[in-house]
Amino acid sequence: MKQLDRPKIVTEIPGPKSRELWKLHEKYIPKSLGMDNSIFVEEAKGALLKDVDGNVYIDFAGAIGTVNAGHCPPEVVQAVKEQTEKLIHTGYQVVPYEVYIRLAEKLCNITPGSFKKKALIINSGVEAVENAVKIAIHYTNKPIIITFENAFHGRTRLGMALTSKVRPYKFGFNAYIYNMDRYPYAYCYRCRYGLEYPSCGLRCLHAIEEGFAVRYDPEEIAVIIVEPIQGEGGFIVPPDDWFPGLRKICDKYEIVLIDDEIQAGMGRTGKMFCVENYGVAPDIITVAKSIASGFPISATIGKAEMMDVAQKGGLGTTFGGSPISCVAALETIKIIENGLEHAQDIGEIILKRLHEMQEKHEIIGDVRGKGPMAALELVKDKKTKEPAKEETKKLVENCNKKGLITLRCGIYDNVIRILVPLIIEEELLEVGLDIMDETLKEIK
Repeated sequence: MKQLDRPKIVTEIPGPKSRELWKLHEKYIPKSLGMDNSIFVEEAKGALLKDVDGNVYIDFAGAIGTVNAGHCPPEVVQAVKEQTEKLIHTGYQVVPYEVYIRLAEKLCNITPGSFKKKALIINSGVEAVENAVKIAIHYTNKPIIITFENAFHGRTRLGMALTSKVRPYKFGFNAYIYNMDRYPYAYCYRCRYGLEYPSCGLRCLHAIEEGFAVRYDPEEIAVIIVEPIQGEGGFIVPPDDWFPGLRKICDKYEIVLIDDEIQAGMGRTGKMFCVENYGVAPDIITVAKSIASGFPISATIGKAEMMDVAQKGGLGTTFGGSPISCVAALETIKIIENGLEHAQDIGEIILKRLHEMQEKHEIIGDVRGKGPMAALELVKDKKTKEPAKEETKKLVENCNKKGLITLRCGIYDNVIRILVPLIIEEELLEVGLDIMDETLKEIK
């Protein structure tokens, strides 16, 4: 696919070939699989997608944050080709191989914290979360897990329980566990206490310690798991002093702090890990999504004494850390490390443009983000902050028709998030932002 300076739409959206494939989708794929688009992609390079009908789109969705290094990076493609010819899979626990160790070494060296670390390499984001939580519970010998409102931590039973949004993620699945507590996140635009930062004094943070008197004693609490910027919950960015305050609570009461970097990490905020923005080192970090440019892999990285506590065989996986995914990850990490300055540059462009849009369009209630991890929250009225759910859906559909792929998120499905590949050229980024700006004028 040739690099184009703007999208190219040659058919109605979706085109005839996509519509035919959609008929097969409806016939063979469960309706409960949530779908954001009815176009079918044929090819993708960099920050561009081409569908089966020849339409070209700018990708602001990035496979839900999976392709920070861009679609099909040549270095990754070449490394995977070479690895495939040598070794596809043996199962690291059966017959180990070097590339698994090299990736673990790299992850331990780049994650925040000067302490000794070890890494478990596995398959998916939620598997990284599951392992992080069970390691923390084993290490502390305590039962209770603290999570937050608006959180998203995956779709397994534990992942759904930790996740906040009921529909569509949890409803009907009986996704509730006894040993969990939940507190408000620092969602300043919709403060649960009706206060404003900084005069609030971080009321939501102090609520945790207040809860120790009436909900669970801190001696029962094993872990607090938190996203440094909430992803599916609406790209919610806490004040810069909130995360350090959370770290202090964990230190005071000997609670393990798990930092879920699955969407916010791997350069997404202009730093390798989002938590670096707050100057905090968590005890355990989970990574996935953009770690390997779309190849299935994740990791749980933590303090060595925590990672070593479980009995032999207590941690394990069949497919985790496949040689192919490991080499893809190593090459992807190099690309992201070398591109952090560019990521910061495009982050400045994105936030500047979004704030300009907010001045022009009454429907934009809030603009928030760090670096290129940014979002618009759409509302019917800026005073009441009534969520503009249908208007947000319409914006996504209309952008799609003009050659821009976007994604919604948020508890009320009224947030447009930007997950553009971090390698996007500034000119192409501006074209995508122009499309969004133009489309916002049409939303009433």
